This record gives sequence, structure tokens and C-alpha cells, in this order.
Amino acid sequence: MIDNAIEFSKKLLPMLGNKIHLVSHFDTDGITSAAIMSKTLERLNKPFSLKIIKQLSQEEIELFPKDKLIIMSDLGSGSLEALGKIPNQIFIIDHHEIDASLIPSNITILNPHLIKEYEELCGAELCYLVSRAISENNKNLSHLAIIGMIGDTMEKNINKTRNVILKEADVTIRTGLLIYPSTRPLDKALEYSPRPFIPGVTGDPKGTFELLKEVGIEKINNKFKSLIELDEKEMKSLVTSVMLRLCSRENSAEYLGNLYLVKMFNKLEDARELSAIINACSRMDRSEVALLLCLGNLSARKKAERVYVKYRQHIISGLRYIDKHEKIQGREYVIINAKDQIKDTIIGTLTSILSFSSAYREGTILVAMAYNKDKIKVSTRMVGRNPSSGRNLKELMDSITLLLGGESGGHKKAAGCTINKDQEEKFIELVKKKLEIEMIKV
Repeated sequence: MIDNAIEFSKKLLPMLGNKIHLVSHFDTDGITSAAIMSKTLERLNKPFSLKIIKQLSQEEIELFPKDKLIIMSDLGSGSLEALGKIPNQIFIIDHHEIDASLIPSNITILNPHLIKEYEELCGAELCYLVSRAISENNKNLSHLAIIGMIGDTMEKNINKTRNVILKEADVTIRTGLLIYPSTRPLDKALEYSPRPFIPGVTGDPKGTFELLKEVGIEKINNKFKSLIELDEKEMKSLVTSVMLRLCSRENSAEYLGNLYLVKMFNKLEDARELSAIINACSRMDRSEVALLLCLGNLSARKKAERVYVKYRQHIISGLRYIDKHEKIQGREYVIINAKDQIKDTIIGTLTSILSFSSAYREGTILVAMAYNKDKIKVSTRMVGRNPSSGRNLKELMDSITLLLGGESGGHKKAAGCTINKDQEEKFIELVKKKLEIEMIKV
């Protein structure tokens, strides 16, 4: 993949004039991708404009400046036909599924799905490979690739190229319970843990205190240790107690993994926490704060932490809402229609959290819906880390938007779409019909 990034950069460099427009997705991977490309262009003394977007809709494409080179990161692969109709030269750096037969002549694309020896890499990692190919001086942006990789939950698959990036990022890695922030007091990390969602602990300070008392971890100087400060015995006891609350029969490896610490703001930071903070800013409509944080702005970091507190409150209240309200459930399928009770920018995050929880059987398809003005945002996830179901959620979303209109995209096990609000009932009936389920109350 490194060689492919080098070839891509050789085609890109001669096209970098004085009119460049960057477009990137608004999640953690997209924001870190935008930060890498912004810094790369800044070091080349190339002026550029930048836009962070929720979704690459036809309306967004029509707003592209007609006289600029377009560089897109973490999106674009699913919109090749529409992009081929505009006059711009377009360079796409993306990792989503793509139909290689549809690439128009005005588009140059770097995508792992087009490579014979496929490697799973996120958008930020691909942007970093392009950036380091442009200049060795850009290797100090490698930590952003790691944050983006964790944002897209790819940290368990350490392939050849990812291992190179990890080494260049000078990451400190420790095995532990996969909750964050690993650098903050453990009681707060557990109380606000969205993944895994721990019944009786997440969102419950009293339950958190009882768990720590059970484990035998006490306050030192009026505060609890952080996760990375626990010794081996304490870590094992904590994992056991958490597993009992999750009612899990899985091996403890399901909840253990690598904790990544990156150097940022002159100290070691939990990459998983930074990823969550960046994501929170965008989900709360503050993507500009997230971008400045990635670029090392200390003031933005403080603003982002305040946004993150509000975001976590939305997450906890959203999970409680879903838990208490009726769902539409079938044999292998659950519809969560939150209507206007949950922000459309948060519904996908909540669906992801539930997909990694023990609330639903592995392989179950979750479909969550939330209003956004005259639109409905739909997020679908497959429950479990390694679900055996052969259903392709991207194909499901594509087939529905083909009939109802709207935009769709994503991956086999995590996809989504946006439809008009007046198609709400038709959408639900169509999903039920396609997945052959019956309607019952949870």
C-alpha cells in the first residue's frame, strides 16, 4: 500500500496549484484525515479551502467550487457517478467499498479495495501514507493516523502497513481493559464508558463505586488510579468484575486489547480518548474545534473537552431512551425509531455502542432512525465483533435508497442512509420485508 500511496502522490503533486478545495467526512477518521492533508498543504505553502461534511450528497457536490482542484478524504468512493459529472479534477483518498468499473476520467483514487493485496486501512492512515510520500518531514503527523485508525475501530488488526505507521508514530502500547480514557481516574472512565456498555456501571456513579470496592481498588490521595496505572493483579480483577456484569460467556480477550498512548500537547495522551473527543465535537456540530485540536491548538483542546462532557450526557440519555422505549424486533433484526428524541449526529454512535454490548445476540442487525429537519438519518450495525451473518448492510441500504431515493454508504457490517421524512413508514415496511421479520415489542 505504501508503493500505491507513492504513485498517487506523484500524480497529485503536479496538480497542486493555487486553487485547492479539501473535502472530508465529519467523523474522527475524516477529521484526522483533513488535519493531515491540511498540514501537508500548509508545509508546501499551498493555499486551500476546507469543508467538513456529514455526507456527500448531491447538494454538497453541486456546491463544490468549479475552478478548484478537489481533494477528498474518507469519502467519495460511493459517489463516483455524480462526481464524474462535474468539471473538476478530483483526487480521492478513501477506504470505503468501491466499484472499480465506475471510475470516471476526472478522478484519481487511492483505495485499498483497488489493490490486489488488500490491507484494511482507514482514511487517516491512507492520507498519512500520501503525506509521508510527499515529504519525510511529514512523519510527525503519524499520531493523527493512529487516532483515525482507532476512531474507525481497526486497532485489533495490525497488518504490515499499519505496523510501519505504529512504529513511526512512536506509540506506547499497553494491554488492558478496553475502556477510555486510560489516563484519567478509573471511576470516571468506568462511569462514562460507552463501549463496552456496562449494566449498572455506565452512567451510574454509585454502581461504579461498588464495582471498584468489589475489585479492591481504593482512592489514593482522594482519587482513584487511572487504568494504565493498575498493576497486573488489579487489571485481572477489574476485567473479571466487568465481565460478570456483562453476563458474557466470551473469553476475556473480547474485552482486552491494546491501549495506545500518543505524544500530543507535550504529554502522553490516550489515543482512544482523543478519538472520542474529536468524534464528539463533530457530532455536536463543532467540527472546527476538532480540527484545531488535531492541529495541536491547546485552546481548542480545552473547548473540545467541554463539548465532550455535553456529548457524553447526550449519549447516556440516548441509551436510556432506547432502553425504555419500544422497538420493532424480528428474529435477527431490531428497528430503533428515535424520531426527534435523539440527535441525528449521535444515532450512529449509539447504534455502534449497542452493537458491541451484550444487549442483543451476535449477528443481530440493528437499524436506528433519527429525524434531521425534513430528513431521516438511518444507521445500521451488525451486533458482535465477528458476526457470522452473511448479510451486507451496505447493499441493504443501497437497495432501499434505490427505491425510495436518498443517499447511502458504508461497509458490509456498518452502513447508513438518509431518506426524506415522508418516507418513514415505507422505509420501515421495506426493511421488514427485505429481512423477512415479524413485528413484536421488545
